[in-house]
Amino acid sequence: MAEEQTRYSRLAQITKLINTKLDLREVLEHVVTAISEEIVRCDSVGIYLPREDGTYQGYVGKPALINGMSLDMHIVNPQFDLLAKEVIETGKAIYIPDTSKDDRPDQRAVQAFKINSLLVAPISYGDELYGLVFLFDYGAPMNLTTSEIESVKAYVNMAAVAIRNANNLTRKEKLISEKQLLLNVTRDLSLCSSLQEALDKCFYYLGKVLDNPDIGAHFIDPVLTHNLTPASLSKESGWSEEEWKETHQRVKFKYEEDLVFQEVIETKQSIMIPDVYKDPRPNHEICKDFGIQGLYMIPLVSIGKVLGAVAIVNLNNTDHVYPDSSRQLAESIVDTTAPVLFNLLYMEKQEMIIQERTSEITHKNTELENAIADLKQLSREKALILNSAGEGIFGIDLDGEITFANPSATGLLGYDNEKEIIGCSYKQIFNWEDLVTDEDTFIKSFEHVQHFDGSDHFFSTKEGGSFPVEYVITPQKEDNFTVGYVVTFKDVTSRKQMEEKIKYHAYYDSVTNIPNRVLFQDRLNQALRYAELNQKPVAIMFLDLDRFKKINDTFGHSFGDKVLKMVAERLQQAIPKEATVSRQGGDEFIILLPTIQRKEHAVNCAQRILHTFDEPFTVMNQEVAIKTSIGISLYPENGESAETLIKHADVAMYKAKEMSGNQFQLFFPDIENRAVEQIQLENDLFKALQHDWEFELYYQPKFNVRTNELIGMESLIRWNHPQLGTLSPAHFIPLAEETGLIIPLGEWVIRKACLQMKKWYEDGHKNLVISANLSPHQFSQKNLVPMVKEILIETGLPPFLLELELTENLIIHNTEQTLKTIGELKELGVQISIDDFGTGYSSLGYLKDFPVDTLKIDKSFIDDITTNSNNAAITKTIITLADSLHLNVIAEGVEEEEQAKFLADHGCHWIQGFYYSRPLQSKAFEHHFLKKFTQRGY
Repeated sequence: MAEEQTRYSRLAQITKLINTKLDLREVLEHVVTAISEEIVRCDSVGIYLPREDGTYQGYVGKPALINGMSLDMHIVNPQFDLLAKEVIETGKAIYIPDTSKDDRPDQRAVQAFKINSLLVAPISYGDELYGLVFLFDYGAPMNLTTSEIESVKAYVNMAAVAIRNANNLTRKEKLISEKQLLLNVTRDLSLCSSLQEALDKCFYYLGKVLDNPDIGAHFIDPVLTHNLTPASLSKESGWSEEEWKETHQRVKFKYEEDLVFQEVIETKQSIMIPDVYKDPRPNHEICKDFGIQGLYMIPLVSIGKVLGAVAIVNLNNTDHVYPDSSRQLAESIVDTTAPVLFNLLYMEKQEMIIQERTSEITHKNTELENAIADLKQLSREKALILNSAGEGIFGIDLDGEITFANPSATGLLGYDNEKEIIGCSYKQIFNWEDLVTDEDTFIKSFEHVQHFDGSDHFFSTKEGGSFPVEYVITPQKEDNFTVGYVVTFKDVTSRKQMEEKIKYHAYYDSVTNIPNRVLFQDRLNQALRYAELNQKPVAIMFLDLDRFKKINDTFGHSFGDKVLKMVAERLQQAIPKEATVSRQGGDEFIILLPTIQRKEHAVNCAQRILHTFDEPFTVMNQEVAIKTSIGISLYPENGESAETLIKHADVAMYKAKEMSGNQFQLFFPDIENRAVEQIQLENDLFKALQHDWEFELYYQPKFNVRTNELIGMESLIRWNHPQLGTLSPAHFIPLAEETGLIIPLGEWVIRKACLQMKKWYEDGHKNLVISANLSPHQFSQKNLVPMVKEILIETGLPPFLLELELTENLIIHNTEQTLKTIGELKELGVQISIDDFGTGYSSLGYLKDFPVDTLKIDKSFIDDITTNSNNAAITKTIITLADSLHLNVIAEGVEEEEQAKFLADHGCHWIQGFYYSRPLQSKAFEHHFLKKFTQRGY
């Protein structure tokens, strides 16, 4: 009974250790100790963990040394150790009381360690195997009882839980780390202004992920050339870029003859070749010239076009295979880099065109400038140089008296003219009072001052003031004798002010004038050190403004900046004096409460902050309602490092945002798991944009209810997620809007819709119009009109068969730019419709100014049009308005025959909705509608 209590106590203690932050090795050492003490006849206990090659390596055990070998030198290979293989395959422990009568154990180990009896047990949880436990003796046999074997199994189960928890934690940390790295890549690439900068960033992150600096890029530039050429090499590579390019020329490398390049370019898929000499595709002679042993090649793809490829080579004489996770991350980095390279290549092409067209003028200007320079050189005199110089210049004789001064010098020093300053002592100008005496001459004073390293120098003015300067003192010589000195100086007041401004903005946000993330981080670190010494809690609150992006999209970023400044002022008024509020970027703020006594103080502060947002903000005579979501993390309960506390507060904030906003949420561990799922979905969306096959367009028909004729269709995107199945836009469009991925996604939709419509057009359907939606992000991009024009040219679709749908909220703001963009789209021949019409709650007078074709009545009015008199009245008003402005009108979301009849009776003959069909895949749409109406010519 006492032994059972001891065993249960040990199991409880190990369970407690698993739930603490102890290192995995420490927990497993406790398991080993418990087993060895429980089985007193056991000479050795060892835990072995799996390796990538299928073998198992010693990790922890007792004793530390056996036959002079440490445990990590022991390798168990299931190919030779049939006992280990059987345990792995069956998942059951096996006890051999006498090894001389059983040939399953590895006989080499049995003979080397003189093993008499042996127990091998799997470390598993569920269906997953985490390792093996070996118990053996090399003295008296163990003679284990069934009870003792069950005890060992109980401790082994604890080891499995510990390893599983450690693996899960490592997996989560790695996922978050990869997400942060991709965000860093995107941020760094957005700051690049040249191809070389972008490639250097790409090479840096690839080298970091793959731990290999030997990386090069080859371009098939669709703008400049159609030949693949070596473009750039990582600065960290063992090769120099010059040698690398010279070797390509020497070996006469031709990419069109290289099977690896051709496969990467044609399939748009990466290729991993651990040993090039075991694969027939690489050119082995060229590999020898470069010293290449292994090759990993990733295509550079942007908007479906191949720009070239990035090659990572292994120059060692060993096979090397990168883990799948590292390859996925490396390919995401290259996929992120490709669009940036494409834009930079396009810009270079434009610059080349400009240079070619202006070369003759530039040449003539150069000739003219040279002629003028020669003329000035011949006619220039000392007085002209002196008087026209922008810098102050004055002379000083050996006694320290001023002998001449140019107009810039007299003006900067406050004198009316040169005569007024000539004869004055240098002491009236140089601010050297603390370093010289009255008896010093200028030269002695100057030599004395040179021994002091002062970063700031000041000149005194006539009125006794002073200003910062930079100056140079040059001796004037005649026959190798110094006869005086010339002082050249300039006023650096503006520069000093700029330096102070830069210094200020290094620690304060330029929009809100509150501490930025740098200053906040410093204050947080100080608060944590104080809290650790005094055993006091600290609170972090992470704030995000709800729906702030819509304010920026609607009123512009200048308006949004004013809102952010007012938000910062309210936050400062709502928090304690000792607290710090900081803007982290965008619409995110973070607050440090360094002196709370308990959790409730942080909760009370969060409630005060939410209360301050009850009153709307008035900006530029426009009243806007702003709400916020707050996440709270506490030290040391939710983390001990600054990074962990901020991360957990951020995670809690997103949980608060899920609760409809204007809420606060304290962090608890389960939140983090849901945040990881959101990050994973964002990663999946990012990767899916690199592959055409995960997205698909569905089509919903539009009918003339009066003639029962098909007039067109709306294209609607679906995401065929590999794990989650088919996702509707509601699941991923908000995420695409938030991350900026809506722009390439929207371009994909327009291109695919035009391609499909061109096919139907060629099949004889000449009068159908296909529509695609434009988000606010897409509409505000500068290259929207050129992009639409390029797609129309590329697909050959007549422009009048494409309709772009804009939301009413988008079209009623920023009217000048909106009108310009819509006008340019109309010049292309594209049709424009206003989606969700009637929901904008704004004046309808703007309609007469916009060249739109169609009003689309929002589904919210159609749902109860036959029972709600208000909605019926609004719908009839919209129909009448459209008729008076000579606009088409269509109702969306029509599901019932009564709704269709009501609309037809009141003059709306175009409808769309489930009444006719749900959105269908292209093949189903053709079968149900196009074949049916082919004979009518539609």
